[in-house]
Amino acid sequence: MAAVQEGARALRPRTTAEPTDGCDPEEGATTVEYAIGTIAAAGFAGLLIVILKSDTVRAALESIIQEALNTR
Repeated sequence: MAAVQEGARALRPRTTAEPTDGCDPEEGATTVEYAIGTIAAAGFAGLLIVILKSDTVRAALESIIQEALNTR
């Protein structure tokens, strides 16, 4: 009888809700979250670099800095 139950367990598809040989089903999830966050931050930094290198933004920043330096 035990052999039949073991065979049935082997044929049944494994879901994420079932424990797998004592391992945590969410093992490594934190690492993936950090990786996704790092990729998103790098993408956002790249976007900021592109925006800040544009002539319009550069002129606006220079204008703000000049006004701040000329204030008495």
